[in-house]
Amino acid sequence: MSDALRLGFLYPDHSAEDDYPRIAAMLQPPIEAIVVHTSIGEDAHRADALMDTGAIWRLLDGAEQLRPHKPAAAMWACTSGSFVFGLEGATAQAKAIEDSLGVPVSSTSLAFVSAARALGLKRVAIAATYPDDIAQLFQQLLADSGIATVSRGALEIITGVEVGTVEKDRVLAHARAHDHPDAEAILMPDTALHTVAFLEELEAATGKTVLTANQVTVWEAMRLAGRVTPQRGLGRLFREGSAVAASA
Repeated sequence: MSDALRLGFLYPDHSAEDDYPRIAAMLQPPIEAIVVHTSIGEDAHRADALMDTGAIWRLLDGAEQLRPHKPAAAMWACTSGSFVFGLEGATAQAKAIEDSLGVPVSSTSLAFVSAARALGLKRVAIAATYPDDIAQLFQQLLADSGIATVSRGALEIITGVEVGTVEKDRVLAHARAHDHPDAEAILMPDTALHTVAFLEELEAATGKTVLTANQVTVWEAMRLAGRVTPQRGLGRLFREGSAVAASA
């Protein structure tokens, strides 16, 4: 793996971080996913707890651990811990890490925007794991980025650890339940949710593009590193969005 593209992921606590080595191995050629766990105070999908999780000092501590690995690009791999600050705050958050590491950096929230733009998506449905008030904050970041939400559903799960135990059948059912005829895609915004192993099944089950947090996070890291290429088995984003990004 010494010649593989090396990408860094700052990931809070422990829940679905195994999605990163999983997708790294599925890519052709495989990449090296370096996951550094950032500290958290309380594992809770509440605005105050999420702002603490995404505090710059925590992310910069993680960046220091990531630095010796010399990644080509890095991601703050947390959706709620970025969109809770709003679009401007999420952008500033990524910039602070970028300034520290000296390589391109983004976050999962911003990756959803990049992915939607690459696929030309204007209207989406949200199938969130969070309480609905937190899902609304994600909807606001999308709106501020020019993306309209036509349907929003929430599983009302408080902790990331619990989200990490949600099984495939429930994920598929949640995506189907919160689709909408006017939605061009379904967005599932939580890096604590396992989805990488069945991205194609999600799209087959809904008949639509499905963007999930860990999927868009890796795609955005590859885009930032200038190494995004069309892939099979990882959903429409990796088939078509990668081609768009590579030609942009």
